Amino acid sequence: MSVGMAAPRAAYACDPDQSRGRLHAEPPSRTRSPFRRDCDRVIHSTAFRRLKHKTQVFVFHEGDHFRTRLTHSLEVAQIARALARQLGVDEDLTETLALAHDLGHPPFGHAGERALDACLENHGGFDHNAQALRVVTQLEHRYPQFDGLNLTWESLEGIVKHNGPLSDRDGRPARRYHDQGIPPDIASYVAGHDLELWSFASLEAQIAAVADDIAYNAHDIDDGLRAGLFVIDDLRDIPLTAGMIAQIRQRYPSLDEVRLGAELVRELISYLIEAVVSETRRRLEATKPASAADVRQQQQSLVAFDSAATAAEAAIKSFLYEHMYRHARVMRIMGDAEDIVCELFARYRRTPRDLPPEWAAFEGHVGEGDRARRIGDFIAGMTDRFAMVEHARLFDSTPDLR
Repeated sequence: MSVGMAAPRAAYACDPDQSRGRLHAEPPSRTRSPFRRDCDRVIHSTAFRRLKHKTQVFVFHEGDHFRTRLTHSLEVAQIARALARQLGVDEDLTETLALAHDLGHPPFGHAGERALDACLENHGGFDHNAQALRVVTQLEHRYPQFDGLNLTWESLEGIVKHNGPLSDRDGRPARRYHDQGIPPDIASYVAGHDLELWSFASLEAQIAAVADDIAYNAHDIDDGLRAGLFVIDDLRDIPLTAGMIAQIRQRYPSLDEVRLGAELVRELISYLIEAVVSETRRRLEATKPASAADVRQQQQSLVAFDSAATAAEAAIKSFLYEHMYRHARVMRIMGDAEDIVCELFARYRRTPRDLPPEWAAFEGHVGEGDRARRIGDFIAGMTDRFAMVEHARLFDSTPDLR
């Protein structure tokens, strides 16, 4: 089948009519599938709106044209839906997971995550996937009957496991959690609502994960060029982008650098999508899963780049790490951002009355670990802007982060 054609619904797709349901039973919608309702609930959530002022790489006020967590999530969803359409799986579930994948990120991107992880070191640490689960099961307060969004089992599974299993069949932490253990918030939740941490997630969740990789690799190149951290000619160090740049210049000899960069990003996204579709179809043909349950029983992810694209993607990541994420300007700003988060955390621990009343109300009713976690929840929910305003309210000097 051509990559440009939509595939018919596949046997291995998650079927909304066969969903494992919600933790809290609700009447079905007359007009929307369970997965469409999940997607709508994510879009209407407070946590989703806050993503518009949360850092992707650049702090929100550095420029109106840089990605935020919100625009990144929308771009991931667009790529994920394109992949889902080609592979014949449920587009609504795929979109839900693409839009929800960053709900647990704190202000200031990975700098904020590192800072909160250090602040909560003695209380289970901080993990943005665990925080996303916490957001959709506890912290959103929009419904009279329950906390959270009461998403379907399939959506919760995908939020937690889109990057692969968290444990083996015997419950021992695996993969990225092998050394530090499964985050306490995930472990405590699955004790009462089993998300089968030992298995792979649905094909829809795997698609959302690879769409995230495609989006941030391509769009971080775009943002890095716009920020002047590197120039087009620097990308000739990567064989894939060097070839694309040469072909674009051959087709458009007088093209300016801005349009050349935009064309490069488009071609890169198309190349990576096609590589995922072809490799995933190859793996599906080899394993022949007859249901979504069969997908979960596999020993590897079925959604993946082919070998050439895997090597190209690794080269892009390496380039961006050196030229963007570790750039002196970015490192300086992110170092200041970590200080803001750590100082806010320490201040709220020392002076709980500085918290808003609804967040300070737990004082005297919970243990030290729960108190620290609640402070972590408050900070994790902040936008970059609100964190800076709070810091300026509580401290004599706040870094400008420019």
